[in-house]
This record gives sequence, structure tokens and C-alpha cells, in this order.
Amino acid sequence: MIRKLKIILEMIKFEHTVFALPFAYFGAMLGAFIVNGTMPTFSQWIWITVAMVGARSAAMSLNRVIDEQIDKHNPRTATRAIPAGLVSKIEVLLFIIISFALLFYAAFKLNMLAVYLLPAAVFFLVIYSYTKRFTWMCHIILGVTIGIAPLGGWVGATGTLTWEALLLFLAVALWTAGFDVIYATQDADYDREHGLFSIPSRFGIGRALKIARFLHVISFLSFLGLFFFTELGWLYFIGVIIAGVIMIYEHSLVSEDDLSKLNVAFFTMNGILSIVMFIFAMGDVLL
Repeated sequence: MIRKLKIILEMIKFEHTVFALPFAYFGAMLGAFIVNGTMPTFSQWIWITVAMVGARSAAMSLNRVIDEQIDKHNPRTATRAIPAGLVSKIEVLLFIIISFALLFYAAFKLNMLAVYLLPAAVFFLVIYSYTKRFTWMCHIILGVTIGIAPLGGWVGATGTLTWEALLLFLAVALWTAGFDVIYATQDADYDREHGLFSIPSRFGIGRALKIARFLHVISFLSFLGLFFFTELGWLYFIGVIIAGVIMIYEHSLVSEDDLSKLNVAFFTMNGILSIVMFIFAMGDVLL
């Protein structure tokens, strides 16, 4: 059982929870600061963490089940656990049920607004895995799905939903969509040949990278907007500037003719960016 669990956690890249978890914490901390003038309670930190782990684990596992045949025929993904026969779909489905149960229980431990908004969150957690089959806007849907993380943190810590939370949601959603467009460039030819939809397969790699830059510019401006329209101060502003530099560097690593450093751009830079934003925002609130 432990061996199977390790395989599933590796399959869903459990360590990449770092992309969204800091923004869930960011939303919780900023929401508690703006709405209540305090920090989230210890209990809220714990249950927000449990909710995030459950949500991401369920969504990524479901994605692997839904995409089994796509992964099986794509040379880049054929060695993933399900098509390679390392775990069965039944075992992964059991893991999905447990993950959703964690999400639901955590929501009930937080507040009733979190419970009422669960259907919307679950809808996006499930539907985004299907979108590549019918729309090149799949990257935006993924962005919305990840953008729910700071919204969930905000709601979990405050039991409210305000326009500041929506601005943070927009920033995270477009940041996610932008790097997902970059990541999808490596499958542009395969997607085009097999009738799958993505911005790179629809518009070509060159234009896709330009679209990703545009999405990241709007994301950066949205993060910057929180500095101007909330009580966040200069330490947060410095964090936003660092995040902007990271985005620029990320785009400098890839080009239409050279995608060899794509994994560095996707995994390393985005993990650093999310952590930087949370640390500088938290430092600003604490000071």
C-alpha cells in the first residue's frame, strides 16, 4: 500500500503543490488582515492546508485517469504510472475519493461559505481535465482552477468574499494560464496531430509564447494593483518586482526555436515565484 501511495504521489507530482499552496496562504493572510485586522488562526492554517492538499491531489489524480489514453500514445507521457501499469485506475480512483473527502471535511471545519462554494470549486477541479478535447481556452480554465486557491484561502480565513480577493484571483489565474501555455508548447505537434486543443497547437509556438507574455503582463499588473488598492506596503511591492523579474527570466529561457530549458522555466521559476510572493506579503503584513 505504501509503495502504491508513493507511486501515486510521484504521478501527480505532489511536491508541485508548492505552486498553489503559497497563494492559498496569501489569500488567507491578506483576507484576515483586510477583513479582521488579524492573522488567520492556527486552526484555519491547518484546515486550509488540508483543503488545498485534498483539492490538488484529487484534481491531478483525476486528470491522470481521464487522460490515460492520451498519455499512453504520447511519447512524453507514456511512462506515467497508469499507462505504464504501475497502478490501476481503481487504486487511483480510491485515492481521488479520499482526497475529495479531505477537501469536503476541511471546508466544513472552516465555515459555511466555504461549504456553499464547494460545488463551484469541484466543478472546475473536474472539468479542466476535459477542456483540451474541445477548446484551446483550456489554459484559462486551468488558470481559473488554480486561481480558486487564494479565493479558498480568503474564504476559509474570513467567511467573506470581496473585490480584493477577486483581484488576487485574477493575478494568480493569469499567471497560471501563462505558464501553462509555455508548458504546452512541447506538445504542440502531438496535440495538432491528434485533434487536441491548446493555444500552441492552434496559433503556433511563436504566437503562443507572445500570448503567454501578455497573460503574465496582466498578471503582474494585477499583483501590482493590490499594492495600490489595499494596505499592503513597500515590502510587498518589492516582492511584486521580484516576481516580475522572475517572469521575465522565465520567458528568456524559452523561444520558438529552443524549448530545451522549458522544465527549468516551468518547475523551478514558478515554484520560486509563488513562495516569494507569499513571503514578501507575509513580511509586509507582520511589519
